[in-house]
Amino acid sequence: MMFADQDRDLARLAAADRYRSLRPRQGIDFASNDYLGLAGSDRLRAAMVDALGRGVAVGSGGSRLLRGNAPEHEALEAEAAQFFGTEAALFLASGYAANTILFATLPQRGDLIIHDALIHASAHEGMRLTRATYVAAAHNDADAFEDAIARWRTGGGTGRVWIAVESLYSMDGDQAPLAALAEIADRHDAILLIDEAHATGVFGPDGRGLAHTLDGRDNVISLRTCGKALGCEGALLCGPSVMREFIVNRGRGFIFSTAPSPLMALAVSEALRIIVDEPTRRDKLWALIAVAERVLAPYDVTATGSQILPLVLGDAARTMRIAGAIQAAGFDVRGIRPPTVPKGGSRLRISLTLNATVADIEALAEVMGEALR
Repeated sequence: MMFADQDRDLARLAAADRYRSLRPRQGIDFASNDYLGLAGSDRLRAAMVDALGRGVAVGSGGSRLLRGNAPEHEALEAEAAQFFGTEAALFLASGYAANTILFATLPQRGDLIIHDALIHASAHEGMRLTRATYVAAAHNDADAFEDAIARWRTGGGTGRVWIAVESLYSMDGDQAPLAALAEIADRHDAILLIDEAHATGVFGPDGRGLAHTLDGRDNVISLRTCGKALGCEGALLCGPSVMREFIVNRGRGFIFSTAPSPLMALAVSEALRIIVDEPTRRDKLWALIAVAERVLAPYDVTATGSQILPLVLGDAARTMRIAGAIQAAGFDVRGIRPPTVPKGGSRLRISLTLNATVADIEALAEVMGEALR
């Protein structure tokens, strides 16, 4: 059989309740990352229609270093750098691509990357390609990062240290100790890499994220995903100009990839303006978070102080059965299993967005209680 190994692997996944399949979206949205409800917003739609009417191209036609560098890309990067308070920004096709390119390109041989144990898979993909050494530190434990640096220096490490974290973790909804990590970076002449994917648009003044007080430093690089609260696609790497220029010259994932659509770059620019012009979107989201934390508390859903509320159940099969029952009742709550979360950490991930209402959250609580019983 031509694909016998793959068939056996799929069978093992099914036996471990880890088999995945694609299916159409249905039910009230408690699963997406469209936190501010921008993906279907009239204003974004109008901006795209207007751009098409003005002749903005759908496709880029090539890599940015060939003919794919459109005025819309340049305009977005200038606007993003100003918005987030950094020297420069670089627009890439996705958060996954941005993380992969970042870790594969910037750290050099002889350097050390210390990453949070729960950092996103895209960072791991980049570290698989890096020339640097990389080690994990205990989740959200600033002292563990400090200790890892000390051990490496004692062992003869002489290169640059890179500290890599997410500001808001996508499966736990908790925040990194950014202030403490920034102090560690300063003490050790290290560079702090902050993935702001789930904080951008939701936290900080005008939605500038949890790292807004650190942006502009010469030892901080932040990643702003555009496909979550911004309702679009792509990602922005924000930081010193040398970061942008080095990736443009050395980042193979950038150099040899077709540039993102100019239309999408224009849409992201509009999304940045929307989150400034319409702060009530954040106000409404925070009101929903308060309601959800209250009505879901009896079912041991973790109150995280964010839009991501996990209910850790442990067993993968039970998690998927309960998720299926909730979905059958009309609520799109997804079960999350390893390897997305650690072994024994299967959970329901409840994502709060403006695509749901207070009444929807209260109804979800009732259904969840029945499913858990």
